[in-house]
Amino acid sequence: MLDLLLVGLGVMLALALVGGLVYLYVQDVRQEKHAVLRNFPLVGHLRYFFETLGEYFRQYFFLGDRDEMPFDRATRSWVYRMAKNEGGIIGFGSTYRIHTPGALIFVNAPFPVLDEEKQATPALAIGEDYCRTPFIGRSLVNISAMSFGAISQPAVRALSHGAAAAGCWLDTGEGGLSPYHLEGGCDIIFQIGTAKYGVRDGNGELSDERLRELAAQASVRAFEIKLSQGAKPGKGGVLPGNKVTPEIARIRGISEGRDSLSPNRHRDIANIDELLDQVEHVRAITGKPVGVKTAIGGERFIKELTAAVAHRGLQAAPDFLTIDGGEGGSGAAPQALADHMALSIDEALPLVVDALLANGLRERIRIIAAGQLVTPARVAWALATGADFINTARGFMFSLGCIQALRCHTNTCPTGVTTHDPRLQRGLFVEDKATRVASYCRNMNKEIEMIAHSCGLCHARELHREHVRIVQPSGQSIALDRLHPYPGTSPRNQSAAATMASRSSP
Repeated sequence: MLDLLLVGLGVMLALALVGGLVYLYVQDVRQEKHAVLRNFPLVGHLRYFFETLGEYFRQYFFLGDRDEMPFDRATRSWVYRMAKNEGGIIGFGSTYRIHTPGALIFVNAPFPVLDEEKQATPALAIGEDYCRTPFIGRSLVNISAMSFGAISQPAVRALSHGAAAAGCWLDTGEGGLSPYHLEGGCDIIFQIGTAKYGVRDGNGELSDERLRELAAQASVRAFEIKLSQGAKPGKGGVLPGNKVTPEIARIRGISEGRDSLSPNRHRDIANIDELLDQVEHVRAITGKPVGVKTAIGGERFIKELTAAVAHRGLQAAPDFLTIDGGEGGSGAAPQALADHMALSIDEALPLVVDALLANGLRERIRIIAAGQLVTPARVAWALATGADFINTARGFMFSLGCIQALRCHTNTCPTGVTTHDPRLQRGLFVEDKATRVASYCRNMNKEIEMIAHSCGLCHARELHREHVRIVQPSGQSIALDRLHPYPGTSPRNQSAAATMASRSSP
């Protein structure tokens, strides 16, 4: 009799266990917040289980919060919290290594700005007085170039809706304009890559007719001629054939299932004068602002650019420069270039800003900075150095649910961000992720302003180099305006130079 009871009890426990697992499986598949659980029901809980345990046991078994690359756990966790509107509050002190060379320290004011003294960050006009339809940039933080192909259809849709809600722009990347970019109604910067995807004629050349069609789209606010990107200067875009679906092939004007390899430069742009010819041509055809995106390898590019503009006149200048640091990311890039090519944004940005200041072009050309600028402190540093706006790709990828699986080029992204496998894409629920995209953008802008207010400033566009200090190898910090003096000034006169170099609102 006892044996029968034990057998019956065992059967009941087994059925309860199976029933519980079935219930949990159904819940995982139906929920919309966690892509990993939707794509990998049941086993996906292990990720969150170990993530939770890590908070208590990582000092024994795991890497530290600041050790992982390319983005450490502390940085990713911060982005996730901002995207989920969970706040940026921490306990028991920071794990940021304040004594490490390169660490950022902001100069707090003895009398910070009161709430009633705060001002809204001024919007900035791009292309004003130099094109028929200037563009007003409202958000300090915007979505960097990620083409449809490199990222998935639901990812583009979520970014489009999120950007519209937050008031930031979305750069198309070099893959052309898809219906999903337009779906949310956000501001769009159309990127003209070296293969001219989306604006090419039957021979692969730049099509004026196609430019006019794109410019007729009200949401396409500006055009960006891409010379290079930080992850792979000297190498064109790479989209593996297993990610070239029929839809992507149609939008790009290429063959389905074959590697999409862009030339390593524009065939019709071989020098600065030809670049400025193209800038003026695209602006004349579209009537909209035209900029240039490039990584910086040294002083040559910006010296030649400023000299050519001085010779040709201000109308020949690009309306904006997007400066991409060598630490920039990409879905697919040769490691030799990703590791070793182009200056970091920390070196490239002040070099470009100073060259424009020295040549009287700072107010003519807006500067957009990019390169692992995913936290408010890094963005505040870029603004203080001289940037007008910030682009980030991977920050917004994290807001979409990216877990840094490093599978962007394999079409097996477990969170649906960079894959075209429908089974994996279903994990990315557009409505929820669009909300997170918008929240990340809003909270970034909010915390950048918080840093400015702590420095005694009314808004973030008042940040200048004297508000930032950089830790040196000695362990001591040095003011950024001494490390990178404004052109033609001595360190004593940096405050006055900063006022002269300030960016005015339209």
